[in-house]
Amino acid sequence: MILFFKTHHIILLLITIHAISHSKVQALKALFYPRDILPLLPRQVSWPILNTLNNAEDLLPAFVGTATTVENHLQWKGACFYNNSAWLEFHNKSKTEFGGGTLHIKVRNAHSWTCMDLYLFATPYRVTWDYYFLSREHTLEFKEWHSKSEYEYVKNRGISIFLLQAGMLGTLKSLWEVFPLFTNTNWGENSNVAFLQKHMGATFEERPKPWVTNISADDINSGDFLVLSKIRGLWGGFETLEKWVTGSYAGHAAVCLRDSEGKLWVGESGRDNEQVASVMTIWTQFQPAYAGKIWNEALNKRLGTQNLSLSEILVDVEKRGSSFGELLAVPEQDNWVYVDGKSTSCIAFVFEMYKEAGLFGSLSSAIQVTEFTIKDAYTLKFFENNSSRLPKWCNDVDRVKLPFCQIRGRYRMELPGYNTMDPYPHMNERCPSLPPKYSRPTGC
Repeated sequence: MILFFKTHHIILLLITIHAISHSKVQALKALFYPRDILPLLPRQVSWPILNTLNNAEDLLPAFVGTATTVENHLQWKGACFYNNSAWLEFHNKSKTEFGGGTLHIKVRNAHSWTCMDLYLFATPYRVTWDYYFLSREHTLEFKEWHSKSEYEYVKNRGISIFLLQAGMLGTLKSLWEVFPLFTNTNWGENSNVAFLQKHMGATFEERPKPWVTNISADDINSGDFLVLSKIRGLWGGFETLEKWVTGSYAGHAAVCLRDSEGKLWVGESGRDNEQVASVMTIWTQFQPAYAGKIWNEALNKRLGTQNLSLSEILVDVEKRGSSFGELLAVPEQDNWVYVDGKSTSCIAFVFEMYKEAGLFGSLSSAIQVTEFTIKDAYTLKFFENNSSRLPKWCNDVDRVKLPFCQIRGRYRMELPGYNTMDPYPHMNERCPSLPPKYSRPTGC
């Protein structure tokens, strides 16, 4: 392939490459920073470079701290401005019962003349945003507090500040990486494959055609476990993000069941996706009806309260001397019943059956399957470990003999850690899930 660039693009490209290679040894403020000028380059040059600089993780805001009174300046290093501070000044310019406040943000020492920092500012009752391009003191006005509860919260806890570390350009670039995941097109499928290869190390080895196995229903029994992976369309996008967050190499689960007459059925729970304090506040502000359904009832269960809003929950947690993080870490209980029934994800639905059937044995009372992910499920030692006992049609057309049966799909299914872990009390109740390694402490 022959590439043709205009002369000024060649010069700009050379400058950019030079700046990237020497950025660590520059003592003075740069006239520009490489990532700030990349959009001026042709797309076929700028986007591959941007791909190495920005990832989907850059959509997640980083918690900087909480800005409180003038006597306690919050200080931090930003993505653009390296020396920043913030403090909160209370006032009553609105002449209302609880007054308002002014958040002062002082930004200094930008690494280049062309960068900017993008921030979110949140209390349990509101969220707003602003960006800073000039090195000086900026202000953000809160004309009046929504209620006594917000006033008391801000007075005691301050205003939470989050930094979008990639800046405006990087955030838009990250959105561009995520957007195509949800499209029902070849572009969408290729984007999902590329995303999982990049962020999880998935291989996506293609299977020999035909990509459908000629199975015999007679070989399928009640309790046989099904996992599915979709990489195209709306649910394909959601599954990809779910896989990335949890470390699972499958996005949905179901179970085979036979009725009293021997008829074969597939049982599954619905696809209601379960999507921290300030991030939840943002969701509350955008979709309050959905927030109540998704968040508030579950948090009330953990507190032992009823019908508290998210804002009231946060105030209650503070009064108890606890934290929102500790509240979130309280394990879900299998016997909790919500207004619309039990909270049953696809995997909890299947493993509740396994639990009732006695697969966990004497551990049943110490296992909460509502804390399981799909990865937690397929890594359990519940499955056939002798490949000679698998049905004859299992992987019949594939040269690679998997330890499980793949029924269909263009790509060979990957289930790292499949059938390797013995169950233990309180399994999966305290396990972190951070990409890309998804490190799992022993006994979590």
